[in-house]
Amino acid sequence: MAHPLDEALARVRTAVLDDAGLHRAVASGRRRGAEPPWRRAEVRYVDLKAGRRLQATTYDERQAHTRNAAPGDDAAALLDELLAEPFGSWHVETATETLQLRVTKKGDALLHTKPRTADGEAPARTHDRRKQRLLDPGDPVLHVIGIADHEGAVKPSKQAKYRQVEEFLRCLDGAVDAAQTAGVLPETGASRPLRVVDLGCGNAYLTFAAFAYLVGVRGLPVQMVGVDVKAQSRERNTELAAELGWSDGLTFVEGTIAAAPVDLQPDVVLALHACDTATDEALARAIGWRAPVVLGAPCCHHDLQRQLRSVESPAPFGLVTQHGILRERLADVLTDALRAALLRQQGYRVEVMQFVESKHTPRNVLLRAVRTGAETPERARQEYDDLVATWGVRPALARMLESQ
Repeated sequence: MAHPLDEALARVRTAVLDDAGLHRAVASGRRRGAEPPWRRAEVRYVDLKAGRRLQATTYDERQAHTRNAAPGDDAAALLDELLAEPFGSWHVETATETLQLRVTKKGDALLHTKPRTADGEAPARTHDRRKQRLLDPGDPVLHVIGIADHEGAVKPSKQAKYRQVEEFLRCLDGAVDAAQTAGVLPETGASRPLRVVDLGCGNAYLTFAAFAYLVGVRGLPVQMVGVDVKAQSRERNTELAAELGWSDGLTFVEGTIAAAPVDLQPDVVLALHACDTATDEALARAIGWRAPVVLGAPCCHHDLQRQLRSVESPAPFGLVTQHGILRERLADVLTDALRAALLRQQGYRVEVMQFVESKHTPRNVLLRAVRTGAETPERARQEYDDLVATWGVRPALARMLESQ
C-alpha cells in the first residue's frame, strides 16, 4: 500500500534518531527524474572518545566520505540533509524491526516493516569501518534468491555465493565505469534505459544481483533479459522477478545462446559459466551485436582439449601434454588467451582477470571487454596466427566469427 512520502520519511527519521535502538540505515538508488549526489549512504551510531555520534558514510564513484554528529540537533540536521536527497530507497534495521521504504514512480512510498527476531545482539558501536559491500546483505533480492535469510543475514552455506556476487558486481561496476569514460555507452534515461542481456543465465543469481545493483545502487534505468535453454529456469526466474516487482524491467526468455529471441540491442552482454563452446557462442553474439561491454566467465574448455589430444604437440611441450591434467589446464589457458585475442581483433579492449579466489572455485577467470573500436596492431594479429599455427588448433570463437 502506498503512503505519502513525507509520512514514510518521518517514520525513517524517528527510527534513525533512536540512538539506543538503531542498528543501521542504508539509502540507495534514485527517484524518477532526480539524482542524489551519492550512490549510497549508510548511517549508524558509533562510540568515540568524545562520546556517541551519529555517523553518516556516503559513497561516490571512487571513495567513502564520513561525517559524525552528536545526538540531538546536530544528528537531526545531518539526517535531514540525507532525507532531503532523492534516494530511491531506505533500509532501516532497529533492535525491534526492519523497515524498507521504496519510492514509486509516482513519488509515493511503499513501506514494509517486519519484526526482528530477538537474539540479544547489541548494535555495533565501534568506529572501525566495515568492508564496503556493493550489494547490502539486507537487500530483498538476496533473500528472494536464497542467499540471505529473512533478517538480511547471509546464510552460512551461501557465504561463497555471496562473495561471488560481490566480486562479480565489482567487475561489472568497473566495466560500466570504463565504458562510460570511453564514451561508448549511450546516455540513459526514462526513454532509453541501459540494455543488458545475460546469455545462459541458469538460476540467475548474478542476473538478479546485477539488476539490483545497476538499478538500486547505481540508480540506472535498466531493461534486462535473461536467456536460458531450460523452460524451468525461465518460469522460476520470471516468478522471482514478479515477486520483487521487477517484471517491467527484468524478463526471461527460453532458447539457446546462439538463437534465443532477444528484442533489444544490448549495451552490456553477460555470459557467466556457460559450458565449453557456449561461452564462444555468447561472445560471438555479443560481437555481432557490437555490444559496448562484454563480461564472460568461462566454464569448461572441452573443445580445445579434444583438439590438443588429436595433434602432435610442438617441441618441447610434449612433456606437458603427455599428462592429462596438465593438458587440460593448458587448454584452459590457451582457450581464454585466444578468446581475448579475437575480441581485441574485433575492436575491444580486454582484461583477463580473476573472478573470485581460486579457493572458492577453479572456474575463476573473467574476460572483461569494452568496445573502443581501436584497430588491432598487425603484430598482435601475427602473434595470434603464430599461436594457432604452432598448436594446430582452430578456436571455436574463430569458427563462429567466420560464419557471421
